[in-house]
Amino acid sequence: MIEMVIDARRKDLGGFEVGRVLPFHSRRMIGPFIFLDQMGPAEFAPGSESINVRPHPHIGLSTLTYLFEGEIMHRDNLGFTQAIRPGEVNWMTAGKGIVHSERTDPLKKAQGGPMHGMQAWIALPNEAEEMDPGFFHHGEADLPAYENGGLFARLVAGEAYGASSAVKTSSPLFYVHWEMQEGVRTAPPPGKGAGGMSERALYVAKGQIEVAGRTFHEGQLIVLEPHAEPTVKSLTPSTVMALGGEPVGERLIWWNFVASSQERIDQAKADWKAGRMALPTEDDLEFIPLPDVPATPEPAPAEVTPKPTDPV
Repeated sequence: MIEMVIDARRKDLGGFEVGRVLPFHSRRMIGPFIFLDQMGPAEFAPGSESINVRPHPHIGLSTLTYLFEGEIMHRDNLGFTQAIRPGEVNWMTAGKGIVHSERTDPLKKAQGGPMHGMQAWIALPNEAEEMDPGFFHHGEADLPAYENGGLFARLVAGEAYGASSAVKTSSPLFYVHWEMQEGVRTAPPPGKGAGGMSERALYVAKGQIEVAGRTFHEGQLIVLEPHAEPTVKSLTPSTVMALGGEPVGERLIWWNFVASSQERIDQAKADWKAGRMALPTEDDLEFIPLPDVPATPEPAPAEVTPKPTDPV
């Protein structure tokens, strides 16, 4: 039932650790999901730096930020300023290009507190790669939820279990948050043979679960076989993200850029380096410069993950 298991690699983003799951050298994507980070868990002391990601660009993807704990302030060059809190979604579509920053509000920084969440990048299909950029915030009321017998489930994006999230996606996918008490059993959305998605995976953000007689722990992505229909059992109180979708084709990823061609990546590099991409109007005093690495060829798969100064 299990195709492979990917262990998150811990990355220090300047005093804040993430667990980087995708891309992986032998598995670049799950459906359209091309990048997956677990942010934290961390506990920031009052007055500490917290989240401080300077303005940076994206093309060819949508970013999906979802928190279990904490708060992040988003600002972009479309004019949107939006705090995200647990149970909410910030969905930003880069398309032909967008610039944004992610920081901790000064008041929250002074107070300190926890930070724990997930950030995913979803590659856009060919026909949407150059669409106009956009930003959408969704509260809990937009995300269908279910709770019974020790299981809480929220449909963060896409379609699953006969429900649809209000988050507008550009290709078929699902992204589900489970909170499972010890001993709870559930199942992911169906696979290819049952009329579901071609590619699916489970990410353990906290706790320990059993799938197909094997035990998995925090920081592991379990890639399911296309036709597998496993039962998932929580061995301890657990937080799990179920994700999947239909492939959108081969994609290149370099720094914050995703595209179906090297030429488009190179153009984005040139645009950012030349200052042709506007900074957020409310956060325009600094930015992350283009990494000083050769423009071509594309880095080897093991080296495609962003540099330490890159966004989370």
